[in-house]
Amino acid sequence: MWGVVLTGHGGPEMLEWRDDLAVPVPGQNEVLIEVGAAAVNNTDINTRTAWYSKGDGDAADATWAGAPLELPRIQGIDACGRIIAVGDGVDTGRIGERVLVEPCLVEAAGKPLETPWYFGSECDGGFSQFTKVAARHAHKIDSDLTDIELASFPCSYSTAENMLTRAGVKEGESVLVTGASGGVGSAAVQLASARNANVIAVTSPTKAEDLLKLGAAKTIGRDEEPATALGQSCVDVVVDLVAGPNFPWLLDILRPGGRYAVAGAIGGPIVELDVRTLYLKDLRFFGCTKLEPEVFGNLVKRIERKEIRPLVAETYPLREIAAAQDAFMKKGHVGKIVLEVA
Repeated sequence: MWGVVLTGHGGPEMLEWRDDLAVPVPGQNEVLIEVGAAAVNNTDINTRTAWYSKGDGDAADATWAGAPLELPRIQGIDACGRIIAVGDGVDTGRIGERVLVEPCLVEAAGKPLETPWYFGSECDGGFSQFTKVAARHAHKIDSDLTDIELASFPCSYSTAENMLTRAGVKEGESVLVTGASGGVGSAAVQLASARNANVIAVTSPTKAEDLLKLGAAKTIGRDEEPATALGQSCVDVVVDLVAGPNFPWLLDILRPGGRYAVAGAIGGPIVELDVRTLYLKDLRFFGCTKLEPEVFGNLVKRIERKEIRPLVAETYPLREIAAAQDAFMKKGHVGKIVLEVA
């Protein structure tokens, strides 16, 4: 089969097109999927560049799970396709199903995992003609959306849905979303709006109108101090994808008892925290990576009910993955950049 393999940590030169890859063989409780489309994500680039590593540069912990990456690796945490074969223990009636792959895996190689794996990180993912995954993580979907549109959902939208689920966002609450024009941010705007929350999106002025169309009630600029723009202690929940030097501002606007959920640090992972703010305001913090069990199934239902819509900014052939990732890193888009695989 053909696909793109990551050969080492570094720049886009570490991504190699191959047309002699072995077709995966589905094992116990696994399915084989013909991939139609796969999206570009921060996690793919972060893994390639060893951004996750907290070590001394040897990249030994440069994965979501903190374990060494096995190379070469087929990345691609987002994937949409059809089941074309099944392993032992899987109903053959599933052959032909159109599926989305749940990115956070709790089962692999026929066994439960003590620590979650992430599709395209601890195992091969969707940047190839075919891929395999535990049957429980291949979610059937009935939708008239294209493969490219559906591939924009799995990682970003499940991350956003998980953050909102963990933080317990309710109807009528106010939710501030940082990095709102990105994949997870724009998903969070839609999903919070679907909960009838009052959404405030932090974005650049050039993208403000796009976020209002997605459901944000208000936008503020990235460089505006939220407490000045909105007032002190006025927000129930902060959904943060940025962190960085403006992190203290986010706690200033949280109401007493407010909740802060984080799943990204594109502004920088090291922040300044005044612990007095944390305990005097009785704030609750949620680090969000592993998906709650109900999250992906709930997301699929929202897609099928058309409560949320895909936001595809650009598409590229899989062969042009380096150009797609370069466009992604320029952050000039709203939504997702998707690779056409089939």
